[in-house]
Amino acid sequence: MADSLVDVSEGCRLPVLRKNQENEDEWPLAEILSVKETAGRKLYYVHYIDFNKRLDEWVTPDRLDLKKLQFPKKEAKTPTKNGLPGSRPGSPERDVRKSLDLSLQTSTAPSRGKTVPTPKRKAESVSLATQVSPAIPVPSLSGSTEASQGTVYPSNAFTPKSNNREDHDQLSVTTNGTSRRLMPSQPGRKRKANCVGTDEKPRRPPSAHSYPLFSAQDSQDSSDGIPSAPRMTGSLVSDRSHDDIITRMKNIDCIELGRHRLKPWYFSPYPQELTTLPILYLCEFCLKYLKSLKCLQRHLTKCNLRHPPGNEIYRKGTISFFEIDGRKNKTYSQNLCLLAKCFLDHKTLYYDTDPFLFYVMTEYDSKGFHIVGYFSKEKESTEDYNVACILTLPPYQRRGYGKLLIEFSYELSKVEGKTGTPEKPLSDLGLLSYRSYWSQTILEILMDLKSDNGERPQITINEISEITSVKKEDVISTLQYLNLINYYKGQYILTLSEDIVEGHERAMHKRHLRIDPKCLHFTPKDWSKRGKCIVL
Repeated sequence: MADSLVDVSEGCRLPVLRKNQENEDEWPLAEILSVKETAGRKLYYVHYIDFNKRLDEWVTPDRLDLKKLQFPKKEAKTPTKNGLPGSRPGSPERDVRKSLDLSLQTSTAPSRGKTVPTPKRKAESVSLATQVSPAIPVPSLSGSTEASQGTVYPSNAFTPKSNNREDHDQLSVTTNGTSRRLMPSQPGRKRKANCVGTDEKPRRPPSAHSYPLFSAQDSQDSSDGIPSAPRMTGSLVSDRSHDDIITRMKNIDCIELGRHRLKPWYFSPYPQELTTLPILYLCEFCLKYLKSLKCLQRHLTKCNLRHPPGNEIYRKGTISFFEIDGRKNKTYSQNLCLLAKCFLDHKTLYYDTDPFLFYVMTEYDSKGFHIVGYFSKEKESTEDYNVACILTLPPYQRRGYGKLLIEFSYELSKVEGKTGTPEKPLSDLGLLSYRSYWSQTILEILMDLKSDNGERPQITINEISEITSVKKEDVISTLQYLNLINYYKGQYILTLSEDIVEGHERAMHKRHLRIDPKCLHFTPKDWSKRGKCIVL
């Protein structure tokens, strides 16, 4: 298929030969992201359009269909205000931001010398009235939802429950969508000193030996030498506006972690000199990266760790969980984030690991505690997030460990007395895991309900949320995803079909790994009272 006379450059699109899951040949459309020459032969790095980025790969010229080659279109330059041509076309996100800023300025119109706080945008909501009316279809949710208290019941075993005014409340559903929201900058996302009368010290540019995505300092000090308070909040959502060709391409070929060799899915900001190595070696206990097997062997003679640093807060059988403070164990946390970025595309770490806690799940044998997966969470979350990033390493996927991580995060929320939800956006695999967990958890509660005095069992959304610690929006979205909610005689009821019941029983029969709350030794901390200093 290759034609040496045709110059295939970056940005071109054309069909590329690949094998599908059935090991059959297919020719999906792909974009050329990079071209390199090795041993006198050209190689092309391609991204398959409408396919996940983890399938991107280097291909040889014989896999290209040059008959359908599409050359990149030249971008038209946009005129600026003074009539001069612009350097690049306008971005829809920038246009939205500009219109948002203009609308805020015209609506508030602050007077001189006065500071007017910027109002927060409110999500649009669709209300579903609970009064008697013709049958109203329940709108399907594509993202997170918001709901006031409502009452739902399975039709074959549930009847309405009298909740006084709650029966007349409206069930509101916020349609948030799956696209990334444009968030205005927030002061809480940057590190600030909590000391009276101190100034914030500007951040030093990263040196050649510092971590690419993280601060090189353990804590930021104020200009007069007084240490500032550690940040308790942060976000791991990736800002896709900084994507370029470099970050769109995998830069690590292979990682050796203990007895496993892993093929990374995405870009990870390891030092540049390590990206040319055929294999990157990691210590499976401290996660330090090394350039050769000899360096790893020499490191293992000096590394005393046989488990992740931090406190072991759960152990049952061979499964253990360790709680790691991102401020106290900064190096380990940074190394963990670098490893996780190889398999997570939507999340990254902007500043440092200070505002996060990391919960690492391990499997124990005679050689030590081997990392299986982890999740991180903010020490203080203003949006009730109980998970920021979550990952099961590829060798342990499809074995029930993902649901075990999710279940453990909700067990922590139960001890804290809160409801929680994962930080959005979720990856494709993360969304599937959470949707499966929510479905099984809610169906387990509904099927365990028993009738009283011959009446149908009854339960409210708030009660489901309190029992499971799953946020009400996630409960409603799951019920609608399962198509359980029906409107009947002025009220919302739940209909459990035989197919759903049988499918749930089969799924629970396969689910052998569960969290035992009796084995959890966890005391929640009040991070709002920590790290504050007062100057007298």
